[in-house]
Amino acid sequence: MKKNHLGYWITLGLFAAVYTFSSFMDLTGIGPAKATMAHLGYPEYVDTILGVWKAGAVVTLLSPRLPRLKEWAYAGILFDLTGGFVSHLASGDPLPKPIVPVVLLALAMTSYVLRPASRRLEAVSAEASPRGALVPAR
Repeated sequence: MKKNHLGYWITLGLFAAVYTFSSFMDLTGIGPAKATMAHLGYPEYVDTILGVWKAGAVVTLLSPRLPRLKEWAYAGILFDLTGGFVSHLASGDPLPKPIVPVVLLALAMTSYVLRPASRRLEAVSAEASPRGALVPAR
């Protein structure tokens, strides 16, 4: 197994485990998620919305194929975690609270960079039907 391939699965596995747990906390109210969201000034229903989207992102990232949906999942993760970082800074939270989303984002982006060609959108686009070619016919 190539180093990049192994690195991809390790970073994705760690990220998926943490994000699954975060989704579970958002959806059930168990743990500090509800108190943290209240402290940051978000209404309670935002927990449910984030919990559903986080679970969907994990399922998408772990599923084979679905390269376009994976791109959207990674984008959503970027929005969620940068929003968390800024929210903690804006509310005046001391370190390490603002750093936690940055560490998770670094893990997610590492898996994004290391992902195999079979999980990349451009690899699938190039193999599309003849009418779906990336270069126009002459």
